[in-house]
Amino acid sequence: MRSIVFNLSTLCMGFLAFSQNTNHYKTKKTNNVASVIHTNPKGLFDPTPFAFSHATTNEVEGKYVFISGQSGGEGLEHHLSKDFRTQVKFSLKNLETALAAYQLGVNDILKITILIVDHDQEKLKIWTEEMHKVWKNNEFPASTLIPVPRLAIDNMLIEVDAIAFIKK
Repeated sequence: MRSIVFNLSTLCMGFLAFSQNTNHYKTKKTNNVASVIHTNPKGLFDPTPFAFSHATTNEVEGKYVFISGQSGGEGLEHHLSKDFRTQVKFSLKNLETALAAYQLGVNDILKITILIVDHDQEKLKIWTEEMHKVWKNNEFPASTLIPVPRLAIDNMLIEVDAIAFIKK
């Protein structure tokens, strides 16, 4: 079942990436690990102020890295602050730690999914501000934010998973 979902997801992402021939902007980020292209078609609003791109892809051979949802837990004890911004900062830091295990950074992420407990506009503002601090170049991954009533562990306020890419 996972294989079917993965293949369908990959196929859909491919169709989306290749069907967009007019771009609001299209940037190419090249570093020593991957080549990620961020695409925002002219027919869609500019998502940059909201810290995401409509689509991302890569042009090189390699493999995907799937990062499980990272909470805002601090340290090996996984201490969860009651402050939403603190948890956002640590969820992004934990995401960077998981990426570093593959010698990757945030610019190697193609897609993120964010789960926020009791989402509201203030939490969206905080998330966006922290994203801009981490992605200083404003070349954001494709992104989906999902409001949820709760997460796996009591007092968890945010969870962020990612799909990154390693160049062969």
